[in-house]
Amino acid sequence: MPINIPILLTWLRVALIPLVVGVYYLPLHWLPRSDQDLAATLVFIIAAITDWFDGFLARRWNQTSAFGAFLDPVADKLMVAGALLVLVHLDRVDHFVAFIIIGREIAISALREWMAQIGASRSVAVSSLGKIKTVAQMLAIPMLLFHDVLFGVIDTQLLGEAFLYIAAVLTVWSMFYYMRRAWPMIKEKAAAFD
Repeated sequence: MPINIPILLTWLRVALIPLVVGVYYLPLHWLPRSDQDLAATLVFIIAAITDWFDGFLARRWNQTSAFGAFLDPVADKLMVAGALLVLVHLDRVDHFVAFIIIGREIAISALREWMAQIGASRSVAVSSLGKIKTVAQMLAIPMLLFHDVLFGVIDTQLLGEAFLYIAAVLTVWSMFYYMRRAWPMIKEKAAAFD
């Protein structure tokens, strides 16, 4: 396993995930709910920044690796899934929306792994649609964690829900996009078993 700053930033993101979840398990007399929300929001934002920064540095310093390419999306999916589960528990996110987003991440990860095994991973490489979906998620989740009025006018819960519904629609759309790209290989492999 290579050790460099981009991979260390990815590991930092993995390490921050339990903090986003764990802050809500602190007793309320230690940390009131509004402070828990603020702490979880800040930790999530720091984790999201490391997501952008590790990729930027890996490309800039030519420190990309197979392990980094594996770990980065795993860290992203864990970060989103952990935050969504907390938000479902806090009743700030609809269960079905969280299921759609988490379920799609699992399904597409499995599809990408299978496509890599048959040598067709380029068919399901990350698309611009997937990147837009990720941006919508990364805007929605901190707003839903914050769960308060920002600057006296911005209802972060309402705005976060809007971004999350956009992310859910893009999640389904991108899943169909990836499945359509993979379908010829799926049919070909299925025909080989007949």
